[in-house]
Amino acid sequence: MEVPYNSILEGLLFAAGDEGLTKKQLMHALELGEKEVEEELAALRVAYESPDRGLSIMEMKGAYHLTTKSEHAAYHRKLLDSPQNSKLSQAALETLAIIAYKQPITRIEVEEVRGVKSERPIQTLVARGFIEESGRKEGIGRPILYVTTLAFLAYFGLHTLDDLPPLPEGTDDPEGAADLFFEDFPAESD
Repeated sequence: MEVPYNSILEGLLFAAGDEGLTKKQLMHALELGEKEVEEELAALRVAYESPDRGLSIMEMKGAYHLTTKSEHAAYHRKLLDSPQNSKLSQAALETLAIIAYKQPITRIEVEEVRGVKSERPIQTLVARGFIEESGRKEGIGRPILYVTTLAFLAYFGLHTLDDLPPLPEGTDDPEGAADLFFEDFPAESD
């Protein structure tokens, strides 16, 4: 009997959760070579392209993740939204936009762009799982670097960071990008 690698692969990606699995980890777990793992991933991706499937495979930072389809994001938001934490404040959205476009970035660098303190919005975003620490910057004090998470991508219906709306022409100011988030996700007061 032939081993059903695609179902094993699907289970492995599900079990790995937000961490995802690298190609090397998949090769080890499935006891397959690189070419075979790539073929299994491609076959599973094709299966997920069917409109009656709700999942897809995303590659980010060298790891493969099982995710929901971005076109279903509105339904997922309804499930995940609750009255106590359904919306982000304007400060949190501004901070999130800056981190999304400039990551990895420190709190101080976020504050330089926003022009105001950003400790509370960063704490909110970490608590909501939209950003996480990714290490420390070299230099005095070795400040924490922040990046967005897979939860951020899923919440905003993005597959990768490349799907972020482009910044307005002639600017690289991500604070203005918060307006792009406001269109679909109105802010609430802190």
